[in-house]
Amino acid sequence: MIYPIVLYGSPVLKKVAAPIDSSYPELSQLIDDMFKTMYKADGVGLAAPQIGLSIRVFVVDVSALGKEMPECAGFKKVFINPEILSSEGDLVAREEGCLSLPGISETVRRPESITIRYFDGQWNEHVETIHGFAARAVQHEYDHIDGHVFVDKISLIRKQMIASKLSALSKGKVTCRYKTRS
Repeated sequence: MIYPIVLYGSPVLKKVAAPIDSSYPELSQLIDDMFKTMYKADGVGLAAPQIGLSIRVFVVDVSALGKEMPECAGFKKVFINPEILSSEGDLVAREEGCLSLPGISETVRRPESITIRYFDGQWNEHVETIHGFAARAVQHEYDHIDGHVFVDKISLIRKQMIASKLSALSKGKVTCRYKTRS
């Protein structure tokens, strides 16, 4: 199933998502559907709040970028109940976009590396350090389960400059090639 992407302004994007346990109904199907939805929209990550579910689950697949960015090679993962334990390195500025904010991209500063604990789709626990663009993608999706979007991390001046675009999005006024909902 391909879900519609929830747009900026929806209350679910501002809520801190709830953890789940292994009894969550049809989790395997949900994970498959999240990947399908993400691919249909040409994204590299998708968090459950972006499809209207306030649970601590997100998917990331940056493996297509592996030739240009070695840290992305083979990086296709499911993160359930993740917790960022630490961040390391310089803050790196890079342009970001978001499926919930189509047509908007801004420069965001994020730590170069993170160490994260999470469960995969089979409920195996992992603790790993992730670097570069893969770390950026994980941090972006992690923000979603904590009730934040990337424009929360830009300067007030930049946010004022895109205020009319944000207002239009929150009213559902958007042309997009994938299905959305307010």
